[in-house]
Order: sequence, then structure tokens, then C-alpha cells
Amino acid sequence: MPPPGRARSEREQLELFHAIAGDFPPRDAQDLMAFPFFSLAKSPRMVPIDYRTPDVTIRVEASAEHGMATIWDADVLIWAASHLVAARDAGRRTSRLMVASPREILTFIGRGDSARDYERLEAAFDRLQSTTIKTSLRQTGKGQLHRFSWINEWKRHTAREGRTRVIELILPDWFYQAVLDDALVLTIDPAYFGLTGGLERWLYRIVRKHGGRQRAGWAFGLRHLYEKSASLSPYRRFAFELREMAKRQPFPGYRLSVRPDRNGNDTLAFAPAKLSTGACGQAVNPSVLSVVDLSVPSLPPHPCYRLRKTPNQGVESNGYGTLNLESNLKESNFKDVGTPADPWKTPGEGR
Repeated sequence: MPPPGRARSEREQLELFHAIAGDFPPRDAQDLMAFPFFSLAKSPRMVPIDYRTPDVTIRVEASAEHGMATIWDADVLIWAASHLVAARDAGRRTSRLMVASPREILTFIGRGDSARDYERLEAAFDRLQSTTIKTSLRQTGKGQLHRFSWINEWKRHTAREGRTRVIELILPDWFYQAVLDDALVLTIDPAYFGLTGGLERWLYRIVRKHGGRQRAGWAFGLRHLYEKSASLSPYRRFAFELREMAKRQPFPGYRLSVRPDRNGNDTLAFAPAKLSTGACGQAVNPSVLSVVDLSVPSLPPHPCYRLRKTPNQGVESNGYGTLNLESNLKESNFKDVGTPADPWKTPGEGR
């Protein structure tokens, strides 16, 4: 209990939730998959993300000391979401105040447990706490905005020999409520953690969020995807990298194809890999639904590939879900339709 006259801190008002043991799939928050909340670069990003449509406002700002939280740092939030949902499904009480050993977190997100990995994990905590977000997403009233950081605070407990024993962190209410709503959480393939490029990771989350198990697949215009990414790379570079990804087919469970629509504008189409011809079995649907109301040719025959491992202006919790058309239609700004392997490089070591 706090001394008389002293207000209780946020931590003192929350129950402590211990990360649970067990083998369960990683889960991601659907809003974080669909919108630009993170830097895709491995060098520090200071330029804010400013994403606006008639229905959605997102402003992400970085601190001068730490830079903006990256899409690799978001692995910590995937870890948190996964444990919260698993605990809830098991009938356990959950809390925004979470505690776990660094090794537990690193193992879940596919990292090593060297001293360098521990340092990079703590640097991720710093970026997650210092990055601020202001958004209208999931606000009930018109013009309402919610401002928060990905982590309210975090605390390291060390043993006598100086090694980190456990990490405590407090999640923001905005994220916590989204995770505990089944309509806003999706299961992702564990192979996601093996994707090393920032753009690869961002695009997988877009594909997973919008693709689901749709036999007809889905498609986006490259220009629209560019705006959704909030990438600082020129559009020409962005389009080149997406074409290279379509050649490599790096995504677990999906096939990509870049081709022009009937107006000559480039589109990225994707469909579940199991529907491809050849080694995958069945053929794809003869047409692919396009968000710009066009019919995109089906993907060409190809064996399945499974992987093991300038500023810009909700589904089930225990498996793959269906396409969320409503969330796409709300994004009314639709237009025409070699990364190092180390995911947590120090500033200046990569894109």
C-alpha cells in the first residue's frame, strides 16, 4: 500500500500477469497489420508517419534519442498479444502489467539469447515506450483521438550477478482492449519471424490481414500500398522491391503476383498458396477480387514455396479468418491499383 496521501501509481493499480508456458500460435492485432504504425527501416527514423483518410487518422512520432519503433520491435507486441489471448482462452485472468524473462520473449519471437540479443531487446522496449501514436481508430465519437505509446513503462529486475532476471512492462489500454476483442486478432504463421526485410514483414501482415482463406484472393494497387506503407523510399524503389518479392515468393501460405490492370496500373494480387497449381494441388480461382473493382487474372502455375523460418500523407483468435471487406472499404484513399539478415541491427547498419 502507498503511504497516506500518496496517489497509487499505475503499476500499483494493476495485477501482475505472468506470461504463460505452452506451445501456442503467435497472434497479431489486426489494426497493427492494416495500418502504418511502424518504421520499416533499420536505421533510425525521425520523420513522423502522418496517414489520413476520410475515416482514419494516424500520427506516429519518434523521439530524438531512440527513433521510431520499428516493425521488428512490434514482435514484442505480437508476443504480448499471443500470451494474453492464450491466457484468456484458458480461463486465466489477464492484465496490462506483464512479466516474463527476456529469454522467454526472445525465444517466442525467434531470436537468440546472447548478451547482444538482450541489449537489442531493451533497445526495442525504449523505442516502443518513446514512440507516441495519435489515432482515431476505434474511437466512438467523430473527431475523437486517442494518444498513447506502445509501452507505458517497463522495468528490468536483475539478479546479484547483474544478469537480467525478468522484465515487467505495462501495455496501453488501446492495445490491450484490441487484443482481447476476438474480432481484432489474427493468428500468423510462426515463419513470419524469419522474414528479415522490413517491407517483407509489413507486406506479409497486409496480405495475412486481407487475404484470410479467400479462394478468390485479393489485390491492391501498388500506389495505394505505397501510401499505406508510409515508406520513405521513393515509389520506384518500393515498386521494384515488391516485384522482387513476387519473384522470390517469401511468404508462408500465400502466392504473390504483380501485373497491370486493364488501365495499365500495376497491382499486387495474392491468394492462398494451397490453391496454386502444380505441387500445391488445386488451381486458383480464374479471377482475383480487386479493391479497385477490376478483375485481375489468376496467378500462374507455380510450386508452393514455404519459408521456414518522402513522408506520406476486426476475426477469430484461434485460426485463420475470412476477408474483412468492411475494413478495406473504410480506407477510402484507394488509387490505381537485398536486406541484411540481422533483424535488430544497430543504427546505420542497413535500410
